[in-house]
Amino acid sequence: MHDGAIQSLIAVEMQLDVVRRQSGQAPVVSSELSRIQKLLREEVLKLRELMQEMKSFEVDAERLPGYLADTVERFRRETGISAEFTSELQQVELPQKVCRELARIVQESLVNVRKHSGAHHVLVRLARRSGALQLTVEDDGKGFSFSGKLSQSELEAAGKGPATIRERVRLLEGELTVESNPGHGARLEIRIPPARQANHGQT
Repeated sequence: MHDGAIQSLIAVEMQLDVVRRQSGQAPVVSSELSRIQKLLREEVLKLRELMQEMKSFEVDAERLPGYLADTVERFRRETGISAEFTSELQQVELPQKVCRELARIVQESLVNVRKHSGAHHVLVRLARRSGALQLTVEDDGKGFSFSGKLSQSELEAAGKGPATIRERVRLLEGELTVESNPGHGARLEIRIPPARQANHGQT
C-alpha cells in the first residue's frame, strides 16, 4: 500500500516537473510549481521514513547489520548525500528490543542529517569496544550549537543534542556521547554495555 502511494506521489512530482518546464514564460507559475515539487519530494521522504520505522519492528540480531546497510544505502540514493555503513562485527548478539531501538536511532540520525546538517558525507559504524556494542554516526555538516564533547548526563542537563535519540538511549540504559565541531560536523556515539545488553528482554 505504501509503495503504491510513494509511486503515485513520484509520478505527480514528475508531471509537475514537465508542466514547470513548459511554463518557462510565466515565472510566477514556474516558481509556485517548483515549491509544490519540493513539498512532494519532502512527503515522499517522510513516507519512506515511516515505512522504514515500521519495518524496524522486524529487526533482530541476525538482520540488524543488513538492515542498517540498506537504510544507509537508501538514504544515499534518495538524498544525494554520500553515505557509508561499516560493521566490524562478525556476529551480532543482542535482544530484539535493542536491535529495534538501534535501527530507529540510525533512522532518526539520518533524518536529522538530511534536515539540519547540510552535510556532504555521513558514516555509520557498528563495532564492539571492551565488550560494549558501539554505534557511531558521524557527518561533516554544520554540527550542533555547542563545541566539544558532551556525555548523556551533560546533554540532558543542558537540553542539547537530539532529544529523541537521547530518550531512546536512556531507555536502553546505554551511554550517548555527542561531539560537535560547529561548521565542520558532528559525531554521535552510542554504547550499550554488556550488562545492559543482557538485561533487555526479547519484546
